Amino acid sequence: MSKSGKPVALVTGGSRGIGLGIARSLAQSGFDLAINGRRPADDVAAAVEELSGLGAEVAYVPADIASVDDHQRLVDALRERFGRLDVLVNNAGVAPSVRADVLEAEPDSFDRLISINLRGPYFLTQRVARWMIEQRQADPGMAAAIINVSSISATVASVNRGDYCISKAGVAMATRLWAARLAEFGINVFEVRPGIIRTDMTAGVTEKYDRLIADGLTLEPRWGEPDDVGKAVATLARGDLSYATGAVLVVDGGMTLPRL
Repeated sequence: MSKSGKPVALVTGGSRGIGLGIARSLAQSGFDLAINGRRPADDVAAAVEELSGLGAEVAYVPADIASVDDHQRLVDALRERFGRLDVLVNNAGVAPSVRADVLEAEPDSFDRLISINLRGPYFLTQRVARWMIEQRQADPGMAAAIINVSSISATVASVNRGDYCISKAGVAMATRLWAARLAEFGINVFEVRPGIIRTDMTAGVTEKYDRLIADGLTLEPRWGEPDDVGKAVATLARGDLSYATGAVLVVDGGMTLPRL
């Protein structure tokens, strides 16, 4: 059981990149944290130390989000460590190992991305939502939220990353479905849709996007940073955006704003 009495957030993929930016903002907003990933605990020790230094009680729970069997073990670990879960942030996701034109794409890549980016968080949400419903019934004052991190690729077509785009479009619909289903229980569901964010996932295309940004791709002439996404998620997790379940918060520097 959490000794602090703070609300608790689970951030999947929370030890690096966008996930770490989210975890950092949540710690600064007064949350205790569970972060999840597939790496050994020693590999995420620096991230845990950083988040602990911000005043959060932090638990790292290794689990494969693509494995539905791991979901129960993950939830059981949170029950034992904190005794509560107020916010789920479905952030963990992967890019294609090889970018392939949709005319040449392989089923194995498609299956991998759907499993990790869509199927895994969909069923983790199901399991967590059942627990949140129990908590809300015991304590109607509990503020519960589920926040899905998708991508502008949910609506912007990239023909050499079709599997990724489809997985993120699925996350967008999952957000709507869960918002509609969980509203009666007072559980808010949101989507945060990042644009070009500087992480290890985008490191290989830095030169390309440096050039595109310089040429006006985004209205704000810079890369997005993980902390930009973190601040957006924290706003939703704190309940600062009321009367808005199912909303999509786009964090892309104006990239997808229609322009003439």
